[in-house]
Amino acid sequence: MSTDHILSFEEAMEKYDPVLGFEVHVELNTKTKMFSSAPNVFGDEPNTNVNEVDLGMPGVLPVVNKTAIESSIKIGLALNCKIAESCRFARKQYFYPDTPKNFQTSQYDEPIAYDGYLDVELEDGTVFRVEIERAHMEEDAGKLTHMGGATGRIQGADFSLVDYNRAGVPLVEIVTKPIEGAGSRAPELAKAYVAAVREIVKNLGVSDAKMERGNVRCDANVSLRPHGRERFGIRSETKNVNSLRAVEHAVRYEIQRHAAVLDSGEPVIQETRHWHEDTRTTTSGRAKSDADDYRYFPEPDLVPVVASREWVEELRATLPEPPAERRKRLKADWGYSDLEFRDVVNAGVLDEIEETIAAGATASVARKWWMGEIVGRAKAADVDPGQLGVEAATVVELSRMVEAGKINNKMASQVLDGVLAGEGTPEEIVEKRGLAVVSDDGPLLEAIDAALAAQPDVADKIRGGKVQAIGAIVGGVMKATRGQADAGRVRELILEKLGVTV
Repeated sequence: MSTDHILSFEEAMEKYDPVLGFEVHVELNTKTKMFSSAPNVFGDEPNTNVNEVDLGMPGVLPVVNKTAIESSIKIGLALNCKIAESCRFARKQYFYPDTPKNFQTSQYDEPIAYDGYLDVELEDGTVFRVEIERAHMEEDAGKLTHMGGATGRIQGADFSLVDYNRAGVPLVEIVTKPIEGAGSRAPELAKAYVAAVREIVKNLGVSDAKMERGNVRCDANVSLRPHGRERFGIRSETKNVNSLRAVEHAVRYEIQRHAAVLDSGEPVIQETRHWHEDTRTTTSGRAKSDADDYRYFPEPDLVPVVASREWVEELRATLPEPPAERRKRLKADWGYSDLEFRDVVNAGVLDEIEETIAAGATASVARKWWMGEIVGRAKAADVDPGQLGVEAATVVELSRMVEAGKINNKMASQVLDGVLAGEGTPEEIVEKRGLAVVSDDGPLLEAIDAALAAQPDVADKIRGGKVQAIGAIVGGVMKATRGQADAGRVRELILEKLGVTV
């Protein structure tokens, strides 16, 4: 757990200007890996999606995945980048315990895409332009699982398990130029920028873009400088942050930590940091290496990638509508007000609502469920809504059960809790928990008689024309039936019993 001293965010902003930089790693959803024919599939048994190339066997040769190159070019175009007519791969040298060949095949001085920009919209509609330095192709490392200890990290672990399934998965790393001028909105910009990149790659169809699976990961660089100074401060890099909220919180924390270090008169150490979601703090990882420390040299086993202008223009013609235009279209199609739509975007559930509507829900029902029940639970759990694991089909099934009168809204909320707890499908949970609406007149009439007997004055008010008083009797029936009565039918039976016509 971190024991760093930090200043309040407000104090930090009074004294210092933050400068940001982001390296967003996007896993591509190609069928096979970047340089081998091994399957690129998430969630399979460990060490089953590997072959001789992934394991760095002697004498093997890599072959570039053409689809990965096309996906990389599409990402570059969507980020308004220039596409290199010719580029090459390089070997990045340092010990990777989860990469058997002990170097990473990446790109160094010749990226596939460079000099781009992305206009990022903040919550209040302010647009902030982020300059893109480069987007380059590389391969992912494997996955280490640290066993023993309390944190799941290597510190304190008894041993580590290595899964090479991810080794060699195609990656595009998007690197920004230094971002100045965000001021106190730096944490918000960090979240919005990563969200915008995720939206782009998902929209392109080149990545599944599930941050909880590591399809999109962010390394967040932060440095501070006193107001009025031009020279940048020393930066830290918080590695592999994998949720939008975590990116925002990590940037905020590092600003506060840097400010405290600078205030103490000590120098900020250039290093990598690890983010801890449970404490919302970072801890030191290792001294941050510069490019020279990696001893890059051209990859001798791969020829240069040549992207002809004709090929690039063919790929440009296949790009889907840009996200900004898509949002404008969806807002019109769904009939949401400006405020309703902005709330949806800011909550990060635009894709989920679109998927739910495509699965059969109306626009109003989809918004009601995601912006009410699901976003509320995500906030309570302090996670992004997409991380809860609620499927569009589940929302559609729940809404249809409510519309059919099988369950009411209160029961539907309980069923959703069951789904999140892993109890099964909505249908199965309704059966297991006995949550079906009581619509049989017999039990309802018994509950109505008891409620009327308990509140005779209310019955007189209803007979006297104050029909709104019926709510007290309906409430009594709902309580007696544990919320499972059909409220509409209860109201009809009460009026019939009292001889009141409305």
